[in-house]
Amino acid sequence: MRLPPKHIVSAAAIVLNERGELLLVRGPQRGWEMPGGQVEEGESLGTAAVRETLEESGVEIEIVRFCGIFQNVRGSICNTLFLGRPIGGEPVPTEESLESGFFPLPEALERVTWGNFRQRIEYCLRPSAEPFYIPF
Repeated sequence: MRLPPKHIVSAAAIVLNERGELLLVRGPQRGWEMPGGQVEEGESLGTAAVRETLEESGVEIEIVRFCGIFQNVRGSICNTLFLGRPIGGEPVPTEESLESGFFPLPEALERVTWGNFRQRIEYCLRPSAEPFYIPF
């Protein structure tokens, strides 16, 4: 008997402040990245992105729009991506991140080196590409 497939659904936020700076968090394993994480049972995708951003950075956000999905087919992970804007709080280290902060876009993109995370951010910053679905 085959077991049903198991998938992980995650939600991440690309957060730009009023100066056009990008919010990044630095974790212990992947370095600098956009805040995000696994969607909890009974939680909407957008709510998960808001919660994860607060937990990882100390910044409260509101969702501006849904951007798209990157699906890791081999890893059975669907990462949903949202554009957000800060509405409260300040970037601080948390239990889930070593550092967090807003960075000018060129500097922020240089900091992001893990996998295709930079590509995910770039897709979200191009509204003409949305919504997108990228399987890899």
